[in-house]
Amino acid sequence: MSDKYGIESHKLAYHPQRVADVLSAGDDWEKAKKIYPIYMELSPMGACNHRCTFCAVDYLGYNPVKLNFDVMKVRLPEMGKLGVKSIMYAGEGEPLLYKRIAELTEITKQSGIDVSFTTNGTIMPKDFLERALPNTSWIKASINAGRPDTYQKVHQGKEGDFEKAIKNLKAMVDYRKKHNLKVVLGAQSMLLPENVDEMEELARICRDEIGLDYLVIKPYSQHMFSLTHKYEGVDYTKYAHYEKAFTSMSSDDFEVIFRGHTMKKYIEGNDNRYKKCYATPNLWAYIMADGRVFSCSAFLLDDRFNLGNIHENSFQEIWEGNQRRKNFEFVKKDLDISDCRLNCRMDEVNRYMDAIERQTIEHINFI
Repeated sequence: MSDKYGIESHKLAYHPQRVADVLSAGDDWEKAKKIYPIYMELSPMGACNHRCTFCAVDYLGYNPVKLNFDVMKVRLPEMGKLGVKSIMYAGEGEPLLYKRIAELTEITKQSGIDVSFTTNGTIMPKDFLERALPNTSWIKASINAGRPDTYQKVHQGKEGDFEKAIKNLKAMVDYRKKHNLKVVLGAQSMLLPENVDEMEELARICRDEIGLDYLVIKPYSQHMFSLTHKYEGVDYTKYAHYEKAFTSMSSDDFEVIFRGHTMKKYIEGNDNRYKKCYATPNLWAYIMADGRVFSCSAFLLDDRFNLGNIHENSFQEIWEGNQRRKNFEFVKKDLDISDCRLNCRMDEVNRYMDAIERQTIEHINFI
């Protein structure tokens, strides 16, 4: 498996200066406060049209709030100038429910920030293809079944949403081809007991009917605050043998990325991993639909990770402010990462940073 998109790994090695800055800053807040995130996740809309059985952020309540567009027109250029390089529009809600999402995408790209989306794909704003798609690096649709009936049981949306997702993604593929766009279009599925026997069919649909670039098949990871614990005990040792069958669906133009490495880490637990978080609050951040900025997406609503609100302050004021300083000191001194989510978004980044700082590989000077 080539995994040319680095989905099973990380891309921090391509940002050596930011890595050096974080390691050099150490516990020194005056140095650390100027280190801005490379990557951010923004939730333009708190509401969602699905109630997925595995939803990690169900505890947020699908609050129908949204980012202030006029504020974002100011904040996005500021963020670009400060060093933010990429934004994924996803979050606690469905990002394509945000009516001005295409315009927001244009502004983001004009600000020098790369754009991506994670979406359920069932909604297509009328100007999305023309205005958003040309300004987007990649879109990943969450499709967690290979049949409509299973899809409905897992996604808990409206009847016909399975077909809508396929139709909308096909429209994106067709528009990309017609206009020779570079946007990468893929799908992802959580591997669950309900859908394990449908992954080959889903791969066939993604490859043959839609024409996507890839399908990611990944394990469930229990969120510590999620209201559901339905899949907490899923034994992924039972699913390792499926890898060959799933990846055999790959072709010259389509790749099935089976996240076996991630499943292995899930099985092994967190006993042997790094002992502190390097990514928070340095290399990434999360903005909720109500404008609150959090240093880690796993601790939304936890005031210890709440840095401020972009509806009230500039991003620079928030990032260099007292609340981030307190979070910086808390993460350095008091955060017990054994309580953190297994396979969190920054897990591979933290493993990489830890290996550099602790020199976990012998004889490092023999390059």
